[in-house]
Amino acid sequence: MAILVDAASRVVVQGITGREGSFHTERMLAAGTAVVAGTSPKKAGETVAGVPVFADVAAAVSATGANVAVQFVPAGAARAALLEAAMAGVEVVVCVTEGIPVHDMMVVVAELEGRGVRLVGPNGPGLVSVAGANVGIVPADILTPGPVGVVSRSGTLTYQIVNELTLAGLGQTTVVGMGGDPVHGVGFLECLELFDADPATRAVVMIGEIGGDDEERAAAYIAERLSKPVVAYLAGFSAPPGKTMGHAGAIVSGGRGTAAAKAEALAAAGVPVARRPDEVPGLVARALQSVG
Repeated sequence: MAILVDAASRVVVQGITGREGSFHTERMLAAGTAVVAGTSPKKAGETVAGVPVFADVAAAVSATGANVAVQFVPAGAARAALLEAAMAGVEVVVCVTEGIPVHDMMVVVAELEGRGVRLVGPNGPGLVSVAGANVGIVPADILTPGPVGVVSRSGTLTYQIVNELTLAGLGQTTVVGMGGDPVHGVGFLECLELFDADPATRAVVMIGEIGGDDEERAAAYIAERLSKPVVAYLAGFSAPPGKTMGHAGAIVSGGRGTAAAKAEALAAAGVPVARRPDEVPGLVARALQSVG
């Protein structure tokens, strides 16, 4: 099984005729994803890699039954694209775009939550059900089916740690790139709850970074409610306070949001925290042994 998407998911690609949209459409198709439609207001009626192009998401949903949308659109167009997808009735929206204004995302998150639409991103690598659907930009060749769920704030660390797991023979159920922006869709709490309810997931890897309090809130949730083991990796132990590091959400203020503070909270919840990506597989293997 998986969370959020699976082999039955039917994907519509917004911006399919652009350079990134067409490239990743072909890659998603090669990974076995059911990409059933694309959108481009000026190129309706054309096809990309055999996928029909519609003028808007509503037309694509009506014609193909698409229930998942993924955007390959510029930051300035992302707000409109995300709202369009939600209003068309899809269940999950994946946004890999970076640089979207915070105010735009505040509007989008509120609207999608009100409609019961799950948002993954923005500023993340996407969403993969390893045995069913690859929605976004995660390379298919680093993935392998198995019992480990992964949720990450970082794109490149997602690739590195998933690859480390695969090389160690530890496959994945679902990989969720929640993104590193301060205002985003599903986060650690939602994913932990979904992974906990997924019978195929036996352990979870959290990939965090400095800034915000997502990891601290996740630690509290794990201590109080989670039944499955969690392993964490945190980036940013050497980050200087007050300096923005990479992602818009990765900023330390005072003593809050530091990697050390997050590691302390997770350790108090019984979560082992790796200091290097290559330590993660060993910690996961031990966690799996502990649950039989």
